[in-house]
Amino acid sequence: MPNWKAILSYDGTPYHGWQIQPSLPTVQRTLAQAIHQITGETVLPQGSGRTDAGVHALAQVASFSLQSTIPPANFHRALNHALPPSIRVLSIDHAPPSFHARHSAIGKTYEYRIHPTGSICSPMLAPYVWPCPIPLDFEQLQQAAASILGTHDFTSFAAADPDLTTRTTEPSTDLPQHTTAIRTIRNSHWRQQEGIFIYRVAGTGFLHHMVRNLVGTFAEAGTGRISAHAIPEILAARNRSAAGPTAPAAGLFLVEVEY
Repeated sequence: MPNWKAILSYDGTPYHGWQIQPSLPTVQRTLAQAIHQITGETVLPQGSGRTDAGVHALAQVASFSLQSTIPPANFHRALNHALPPSIRVLSIDHAPPSFHARHSAIGKTYEYRIHPTGSICSPMLAPYVWPCPIPLDFEQLQQAAASILGTHDFTSFAAADPDLTTRTTEPSTDLPQHTTAIRTIRNSHWRQQEGIFIYRVAGTGFLHHMVRNLVGTFAEAGTGRISAHAIPEILAARNRSAAGPTAPAAGLFLVEVEY
């Protein structure tokens, strides 16, 4: 059976995340229904990871196998015709039999967008940012973000999640691979663009709610509630209660998956 790799972009606003849930609209369910409509085959596309309800993707990757011999170009057109406008297939093609959207991934990049207080947030922008009502010091955000560069145990920034018991991309850790929360972050910085604060983070992998918990904690530093220099202590605590709140889902985008 040919193996397929698809790259998707979607607006997560109308969906209860990627993963299929009973009686709820999800991206995975919607994609599976479109594939079935075109090929008559029932498959469960595997994503590079589960985006939560309301989280967006600029380049989510999915893989699945089909018996159909439909040419990739025809399949591409048919999928975008069958899918709602909130989901677009950017590309789709055959992949090696061993390729798996999640298990083959070696890195991911996310962005989080904050509309800072001081100006009115357009209703056209509101579904894609966190309209933070409290003033944020950009330099403090930047200092806090730099503190997570490198390899750390991110238990303090992870929600309870069964994904924590899956494989890790950190073979050098001396913790058992099925229980480790250790990740390597190689890029963690903020920038300003057209009045929006944009956080970009890239690493070997991310735990459940990890990026949103990082942003929520960085915002605490940006408001002065905690020191930007407190991040190493929060990491060392390995306790979720040591970190800040979870930032809203609407501001988060999956930007890229590396293989």
